[in-house]
Amino acid sequence: MTQPPRIIKKYPNRRLYDTETSSYITLADVKKLVIDNVEFRVEEAKSKDDLTRSILLQIILEEESAGAPMFSSDMLSQVIRFYGNAMQGMMGNYLEKNIHTFIEVQKRLQDQSRQVYGQNPILNSEAWGDFVKMQGPAIQGLMGSYLEQSANAFMEMQQQLQKQTRNLFSTFPFTGFPGAAQNNPDAPPKEPGAADEGKN
Repeated sequence: MTQPPRIIKKYPNRRLYDTETSSYITLADVKKLVIDNVEFRVEEAKSKDDLTRSILLQIILEEESAGAPMFSSDMLSQVIRFYGNAMQGMMGNYLEKNIHTFIEVQKRLQDQSRQVYGQNPILNSEAWGDFVKMQGPAIQGLMGSYLEQSANAFMEMQQQLQKQTRNLFSTFPFTGFPGAAQNNPDAPPKEPGAADEGKN
């Protein structure tokens, strides 16, 4: 049976209280829980509202301000532009799937590293860094190839949605809509050749 998530309470004074250890913790401690794959939930002490996402965003903000940012200004701007966009939900799923794929690639590379360097955790930690440096171009090529395929699949999906939308609305008499029916629905259908009678 899976254990319930570890509950961390956030009080109005912004302090975080770990109910499992019965002690106050910092964002650095929460970050360690994330790294250790510990499932937890941060909730407001009185209302019990879920604050997990906001705490995780605070950790990301601190990491991004630490001198080695992962997200460029251009990338953050592009993400912001998707808020309120019709594709917002799909973009969230798209990014999440790409991250899961990246993690899977990392796990496979770590398995290859263990086959070369063994299971010694101290050696493996240092060797993993050396392995990544040596395999850097190959990793970038692998991820680049995957992301290109993923981007193509995303574009094909978008084009398919646009096509389905055009097909859906083409049956409605919306003037100015590409592919929409332009004829008056109340007008009787023209007989074949009727439009050409006046030309003869």
